[in-house]
Amino acid sequence: MSVVVPARDEERTLPGLLGSVHDLTVPVAEVIVVDDGSRDRTASVAHAAGARVLPAAAPPPGWTGKAWACHRGAEEAVGDLLLFLDADTVLASPDSLAGLLDLHDRDGGLVSVQPHHRTERPQEQLSAYFNVVAVMASAAFGRRTPSRPMAFGPCLLTTRADYRRAGGHAAVRGEILDDVALAGAYARAGLPVRCSLGGREVSMRSYPDGLRQLAGGWTKNIASGASAASPLAALLTVGWVAAHHAVAVGAVLSVVEVVSGRGGLAAGHPLLWAVAWALLAVQLRAILARVGSFRWWAWAVFGVPLLAFDAIFARSVVLTAVRRSVRWRGRDVDLRAAGRSGEVA
Repeated sequence: MSVVVPARDEERTLPGLLGSVHDLTVPVAEVIVVDDGSRDRTASVAHAAGARVLPAAAPPPGWTGKAWACHRGAEEAVGDLLLFLDADTVLASPDSLAGLLDLHDRDGGLVSVQPHHRTERPQEQLSAYFNVVAVMASAAFGRRTPSRPMAFGPCLLTTRADYRRAGGHAAVRGEILDDVALAGAYARAGLPVRCSLGGREVSMRSYPDGLRQLAGGWTKNIASGASAASPLAALLTVGWVAAHHAVAVGAVLSVVEVVSGRGGLAAGHPLLWAVAWALLAVQLRAILARVGSFRWWAWAVFGVPLLAFDAIFARSVVLTAVRRSVRWRGRDVDLRAAGRSGEVA
């Protein structure tokens, strides 16, 4: 097996990932860190951890940086199995790879894992709704097979033969959501796509550097992801989020009524809104426990991360649908070129 890690400015995250790969009970043949034009010590950190470092060079016209890095790594890899891991991902248990191989042995094709999102600083709690919406809109964990197959890019396992049959990252070279597009490529090739939650086996810490990084990452993904979801999954997700908005607004208005003594602001008794808030908070707590390590206030005071979701989603819609350009990791991604042979920085 070859592990391929696309990395751009990941000197702080790589030691955790590479250390976890070193501790696996199932050994890997090689670890390739594809240095995607890093401006920090990514290459030297990878070398020091025993990884093979492959300079990616600038992506050719029509390629996003990550898709090009994954393509270069897959080309140079020697293993019959390819495991693509984002640099901020950690295989949290020595048996994590064995579990991934068990999943792949059942169906073949593409195995995709959404890592358990580790959150430590207060602003990281603002990712709560984004994590839940991403999982819900994927419809990957329902009883029925989604009409549009989905995949999660931080952890992807496939055979080299299936990767080539699906066209690999060359088939999704200009896509902003290369993981979702790759799932579609596998489905078109008649190959299965299986999704799983990371739980205790695979985790990630995505946005430790503050609100700007968090907003940039979700801005890049959320609006494009909404448009890529299957219609039924998107409709159910919108309904779920709308219910949270209705209860949040109703509860706030009822509090204003009680404090100000003015009536008619909120329909229903304040106690009704308090009960509705408590029920949604308990439900959100149960869901968040499955997708990440979120603190109590992310669900108890769910109006705060909900406001963050609204603001970043609105920004993503403007940049994605109107300006047709987003910026991530120091690069401008021209969405007018996505999915065709245009220039992608």
